[in-house]
Amino acid sequence: MSFVVSIQKVSKTYMLGQQQVPALIDVDLAVLKGEFLAIAGPSGSGKSTLLNLIGCIDNPTEGTISIDQVDVSNQSPDQLADLRALKIGFIFQSFNLLPVLSAFENIEYPLHHFRISKEKRKERVMEYLEMVGIADFAKHRPNQLSGGQRQRVAIARALITQPVIVLADEPTANLDHRTGESILHLMKEINRVRDTTFIFSTHDPRVMELADRVVKIEDGRIM
Repeated sequence: MSFVVSIQKVSKTYMLGQQQVPALIDVDLAVLKGEFLAIAGPSGSGKSTLLNLIGCIDNPTEGTISIDQVDVSNQSPDQLADLRALKIGFIFQSFNLLPVLSAFENIEYPLHHFRISKEKRKERVMEYLEMVGIADFAKHRPNQLSGGQRQRVAIARALITQPVIVLADEPTANLDHRTGESILHLMKEINRVRDTTFIFSTHDPRVMELADRVVKIEDGRIM
């Protein structure tokens, strides 16, 4: 078995004034390559903190985290930034698209971190625009797109660097029911065809129903 995420005895504590506030307590988690995983729990349960640690946005207070066989527990911010660019894609509930860029340019943006020719970038961006079904909207800016179309741009942007893991933080929260369903099934199809690992932070029962596995978290602990 090949694990793309391995978390062992991880705790995360934040300082609130003079008080220590535990966000995660003694968490163990292993994620298989190609898994479609949901991390579920109420607000304040620690699921977003856990996603941030997997995404190398933060370091644990205690314990070890390995991403694609690399121990990231005590790496510098620059090392974490490089690893994020190479191995991790992000999908946010608020889309986080750059408003002054077109759909094409938003998807292309992460590729500027790589030595890829302009022609190759264009070819790859068009491939991913086709994959998520919005090739006809390549020149549209985010304010000219529906919520579902913006989320499709966000999915293509997350996938364009061909990451090992895609992290999705409540990706259906700002979408109507029908659009949310279509977005979820699109991600499931990409997971099936490309063997991309998806990890969701969610309390949406539709995500949990489609997931290969649901990990429940409450008060900072895996249940």
